[in-house]
Amino acid sequence: MRAVIAEDSVLLRVGLVKVLEAVGYEVAAAVGDAEALLVAVEEHRPQVVVADVRMPPGYSDEGVRAALVIRRQWPEVAVLLLSQFVEERYAADLLTTNTSGVGYLLKQRVANVDEFVDALQRVAEGGTALDPEVVAQLLVRRHRDPLERLTPRERDVLALMAEGRSNAAIAGSLVVSDSAVAKHINSIFAKLDLPQADDSHRRVMAVLRFLEVA
Repeated sequence: MRAVIAEDSVLLRVGLVKVLEAVGYEVAAAVGDAEALLVAVEEHRPQVVVADVRMPPGYSDEGVRAALVIRRQWPEVAVLLLSQFVEERYAADLLTTNTSGVGYLLKQRVANVDEFVDALQRVAEGGTALDPEVVAQLLVRRHRDPLERLTPRERDVLALMAEGRSNAAIAGSLVVSDSAVAKHINSIFAKLDLPQADDSHRRVMAVLRFLEVA
């Protein structure tokens, strides 16, 4: 699988290259700013991009704006954003353009290589990966109807869904059975008044409702 990395910190950029290559990715380009990122994506058409939220020249939201361009012009390219701090609006901005193949992690998550690679793989395969700290902040801020209908355990399940976890991973995290997770998810769908559709679509809609971008 081909990847492009955009990170202005040379040390982190080199580290990301080594991590990705170690698990079988072909790193087609590793650049230090958003403009170079867009050039690299157009040239190499990678399956996945890993990009810093803040990059030169302004160190504000250059990476996010580049990611939105990528999702608009090359929607088949998955994007995983990295941030030094929790800036949850960026996760919402990214999800409003396309609900598959997107991720938002804190940079500290990269230190746990297995966790980072797992999130990257989910994003590259068309799933989502939201940092648990972002999800935790959203839970505090978005605690109002229709989310008020959810039980504490359903809230836990929805938070893990928002991170991009599968039913089996949710069951393992909460130490419950797969069938119990499925029941909680069906209850979440009903309480959030989500229309009948395939489960994968309704999972995305539930997460978007959670993020208040739907």
